[in-house]
Amino acid sequence: MSLKRYLIFSALLFGLCTIGIAQNSQRTAETTARVPELNAFHEVIYQIWHEAWPKKDTALLQRLLPDVETGISKVAAAQLPGILRDKKPLWEEGVRKLQAAGVDYKQAVSSKNDAEMLKAAEILHSRFEALMRAIRPALKELDDFHAVLYMLYHYYLPDFNLDKIRSSATELKQKMEPLNNARLPDSLKDRDHEFQVARDMLSKSVGALESTVRSNDKKAIQDAVEAVHSNYQAVEKIF
Repeated sequence: MSLKRYLIFSALLFGLCTIGIAQNSQRTAETTARVPELNAFHEVIYQIWHEAWPKKDTALLQRLLPDVETGISKVAAAQLPGILRDKKPLWEEGVRKLQAAGVDYKQAVSSKNDAEMLKAAEILHSRFEALMRAIRPALKELDDFHAVLYMLYHYYLPDFNLDKIRSSATELKQKMEPLNNARLPDSLKDRDHEFQVARDMLSKSVGALESTVRSNDKKAIQDAVEAVHSNYQAVEKIF
């Protein structure tokens, strides 16, 4: 191979690798239930709740006002990853409440009233925690399962990429095993029976999908994926 051809080949290979890495990074971000702007705002909330509030350090609360306003602005402008699309109404409601808490915080700081500042700080923390809960998965095992299902349902099934559908069915079966062994936290024990019934339905549909994808029957495969998706939603709604 001449030097010129080698350089052209190397450039093409590098370009393909770069595109592949970028696509994988994009897909990873889209299937991760995380909002970086909200995580970054936690640093400000931490100072408010674990440093200023317990010490009644209202001077620190005043100094943190610019960071509070900037953090809330960034959270409000943040885009949810695709995997959290079903959480959008809850997220938007939480953002509105966070913004309102930010306005109250600013007014309390302007008043220079210690009691009002501490109360506003407490409410701001509460609104932040509610927003975190809105996107936080109830179970890690369920979140891991959803990451695979998301790609299957929104990408591979519409294109009917049979190889990807089959590999996803296998991966869902693998993810189902730890989910079947997962236990609800104590705060959700009153929903345990409902959870077990819905999880059993999901597990059965995953098993049916794994069998169905061995065929080339497009309609049967589509129906099997839809069944898994519907049963996943039934489990997720419990939380």
